[in-house]
Amino acid sequence: MGADMSDKQNKFDRCLYFSANALSRETEKLADDEFAKTGLAPSHAFLLIAVIDKPGIQPMEISRILMLSPSTITRFVEKLELQGLVQRTVSGKNTAVSATEKGISLKPALMESWASLTIRYTDILGKEKSKKLTARIFKSAVKLAAKNIR
Repeated sequence: MGADMSDKQNKFDRCLYFSANALSRETEKLADDEFAKTGLAPSHAFLLIAVIDKPGIQPMEISRILMLSPSTITRFVEKLELQGLVQRTVSGKNTAVSATEKGISLKPALMESWASLTIRYTDILGKEKSKKLTARIFKSAVKLAAKNIR
């Protein structure tokens, strides 16, 4: 999109699907820019933060926290494992994911990137609007996820 669409009428502007995806594309650009210095995609960075914050976390819990499918979490963990950032420990039917020292050493850069991302969109949207929008979007996502169980 790129251009200022605020004064232009768009026939899709009342469609949640269209609006959410347009917002996602724009925030993805910002996030990609901010997390580039870590060498990780934003989604991988957030998974690594979750693992660092809770060593031995189960993939299903990561899936719940990040609101991503278990198969997506498995792919992300495998990629981070190949990079030497996380390790999996299997005990019976349970798998635990923990960050390696290399992964843990990235936490300051990850947190800096996350903070920079927040500053960027807050500067654009305004502090109060940004906080309210984030809270509303998250609550809506949780509600839709609860009703959209397949």
